Amino acid sequence: MPAHVLLSDARNDALLETALRRLPRGSAFVWRHYHLAPAARAARLAPLARLAALRGVTVVLAGPGYGPAHRLSCRTTRGLRLATAHTLRELGAAARAGADAVLLSPVFPTRSHPGAPVLGAVRFNTLARLSPIPVLALGGMTRRHRAHVRAHGFAAIDGLS
Repeated sequence: MPAHVLLSDARNDALLETALRRLPRGSAFVWRHYHLAPAARAARLAPLARLAALRGVTVVLAGPGYGPAHRLSCRTTRGLRLATAHTLRELGAAARAGADAVLLSPVFPTRSHPGAPVLGAVRFNTLARLSPIPVLALGGMTRRHRAHVRAHGFAAIDGLS
């Protein structure tokens, strides 16, 4: 199970090659880039997937949305399935749906959702402890914030870019 998960986003696109080179072997890279048309999305992913393979980073192809019916990403060639959750109920749903791990968010304030309510370290730690599957912290995560949460690892857009 990866301890570091880099998520793609339009705003970190120019940094993805550098970020992939810095990720530790065994990390994961979640390819989102929903802003691109399908052909452009596939074309942009191809060189990133080659780089990820060379670096020992698993590529996870994310689905088109994050609503309750779309929580699981596509299965990767290595079989890794990640889900997103924000509540204890969603953690359970992710486990029942067959996720290998869940990205629980938002832990801290994030540029992706400015002003949105956050879990905070205490609530995050409580939910992570109750989760039946490994939890990765997401939302405002940096290596410095990592020290405040008890999780299998963390996922980030900016924090790993």
